[in-house]
Amino acid sequence: MAFPVPADRAFAYLADPRNRPQWQSSLRSVADVRRDGAAWTDVTVVPGVRPRMRTTIDEPPYRWAEEGELGPFRARLELRLTPGEAGTCTVRADFAVHGLGLGGLLTAGARPAVAADLRRAARLVARR
Repeated sequence: MAFPVPADRAFAYLADPRNRPQWQSSLRSVADVRRDGAAWTDVTVVPGVRPRMRTTIDEPPYRWAEEGELGPFRARLELRLTPGEAGTCTVRADFAVHGLGLGGLLTAGARPAVAADLRRAARLVARR
């Protein structure tokens, strides 16, 4: 996904969980943000679904990952940022869900939403 801003700016926006409800369609808000954004709770649009999240990789401005758990399910999102020309960058997402033999189905179903969310994030960060 092309972002019309430098990698450090895109990274700062994407890695801050407080920004997530602006661009992640599955979120209403985030709660309990701790340790400078290294842990938080996603408050999703699905009532009662509130996975606890944590940053697992934080390598500005190139690589960031989060993991979340809810019951028997574990989800992981990794973002890799590559600086481009003229103050742009590319963001590549790797997303997967594991648990109860449904991980593959849930992963495949979520990939279009992840791509749409990143397109929204690119538009929003460009306006800042």
